[in-house]
Amino acid sequence: MVQWKTVTIVLILTANVALISAGPAQAGWFGSSSETAPSIDDTVINQIQQALTDERYIDAGTLLDRALILGKSDPRLELLAGELNLARGHYDVALTSFKRIDAQPEIRAKALEGEGVALSLLGRGDEALPALESAVAADPGAWHAWNALGVLYDRRHEWPKADAAYEHAMSASGGSPLVLNNRGFSRLSQSRLDDAASDFVSALQKKPDFSSARNNLRLAIAMKGDYARATEGATSADRASVLNNAGFAAMARGDYSQAEALFGQAIQAKGEYYSVAAANLESVHGLETGGLTTAEINGAH
Repeated sequence: MVQWKTVTIVLILTANVALISAGPAQAGWFGSSSETAPSIDDTVINQIQQALTDERYIDAGTLLDRALILGKSDPRLELLAGELNLARGHYDVALTSFKRIDAQPEIRAKALEGEGVALSLLGRGDEALPALESAVAADPGAWHAWNALGVLYDRRHEWPKADAAYEHAMSASGGSPLVLNNRGFSRLSQSRLDDAASDFVSALQKKPDFSSARNNLRLAIAMKGDYARATEGATSADRASVLNNAGFAAMARGDYSQAEALFGQAIQAKGEYYSVAAANLESVHGLETGGLTTAEINGAH
């Protein structure tokens, strides 16, 4: 069976959090237990936050560790540690950190936002939804939460709610390329191909190296039947996946001969066994012989 998320190479929840990096070992986030621990200067908080914003995770971790080693005490450090762990893919650790501080009024909205995003990335959407909704209720400008809500609504095919969530995220983020990419994928899922392509182009204009948006734009073009344009310019490193995605689009359009050719080219370009393209090719054969329906393909996860 075709797996849409694998086939399209679209990271919708990566899209929820742009701060994902392999990075070195996570920063320590256990503060001093001393009742007389000194509070932290706002300048240090701002420096750590700026390092996170700039995706300088090593710097952020170093600054965090330095503050904690000096015995600084401030719930904002726990919040920043949660964001750093989230960025590095340590979702369980991040979630624990956010939960420790989500009752503190001055940072509750940010903690709930982080909590909801972490739960989303852990695949716990039902738990993420109330946390994210509480976050935006507490702070309507919490655009990461709005963005994550859009993704969750997309998964439920609640398109009007998804559209509204992305509009909030767009306004609050000033048109983040992350939000543009996610809204574009939402529109692509609704077969609004021109609107989707426009969002992907806008995302790439703001962030030219945004690979997810570029892959999604290729997919949108292929969904319109322009397979040559969708695959042109692919590098040797990504040519196999680009051809596979175009093949998936052709299959979804019922253009089975083109799909078969594209999957065959993808397998050849890979130079080794390509399980995703091979499975897709098998699905095309099933469709051609009447052994598989398009609904079964589109409904697979």
